[in-house]
Amino acid sequence: MGPFFCFGGGFVRVRRIAVLIDGGFFIKRLPRVVGEQFRGTPEAVGETARILCKRHVQRLIGERNNANPSRWLDHVYRLFYYDARPYDGVSHHPLANRRIEYARTEQAAFREALFQALRQKRKFALRLGKVSKESEWQIAARLTKRLLKTRDCLPFLEAALDGRDADVPTAEQRRGLAGVITAWRELGDADVALGLRQKGVDMRIGLDIASITLKKQADTIILVTGDSDFVPAAKLARREGVEFILDPMWQQVGDDLFEHIDGLVSVLRQDQLRRDDEEADG
Repeated sequence: MGPFFCFGGGFVRVRRIAVLIDGGFFIKRLPRVVGEQFRGTPEAVGETARILCKRHVQRLIGERNNANPSRWLDHVYRLFYYDARPYDGVSHHPLANRRIEYARTEQAAFREALFQALRQKRKFALRLGKVSKESEWQIAARLTKRLLKTRDCLPFLEAALDGRDADVPTAEQRRGLAGVITAWRELGDADVALGLRQKGVDMRIGLDIASITLKKQADTIILVTGDSDFVPAAKLARREGVEFILDPMWQQVGDDLFEHIDGLVSVLRQDQLRRDDEEADG
């Protein structure tokens, strides 16, 4: 339990709260939760992350969202944002037939600008892993299964190459052939991507949860993610007496993760985000 301080003639408990945001998950979920004005620019995303943290802390300390002045940062140990530095390699797109310098893409510029915006916010700490190339170009999952059915077309292709008549396809075969043709026609530049993978992000989240817990730097940890990989870290925190709250941003979570948390709370909603909430405290 945190210390108590005299304020306004009474004693107020000062909590020590840490908020940990899985950045990749956060950005992926934003379009489903908030409008364009709160995610359209790096600065807007950074501000939305700050508001999410503020909402959680205010809920825990019993402070109104529009409290002025707000004392929410007095109860914060640290606000952590985890992501990976943009991939900086070079490759050649197999369909578009063009060279791609990933360090100069819009996505890379957006991420770097977001990191800079977060660095300028009070009590935010960045934890950055890296992105490495795991494999060559891959086809989007939504088309892979349909394109693999090209194998069923081999007898007809071989007959055409040999200049002989193929067996008349059945109605089912015709539907399959039509589906393959449609899939190949639908395949666009955006449907193939280099096999990139984040490294070191989950590890940093798990290590920080363990470190904060064992060093007793916070009495409450709020984790913004939907990933069940953090179950061992959540179990450790709860065994050591830390309140562990999960914010999956309105996404459903598995039973294995739900079993090992003290609360499931999503606080970010379109109708609660107002620009008058942008105070000088963050």
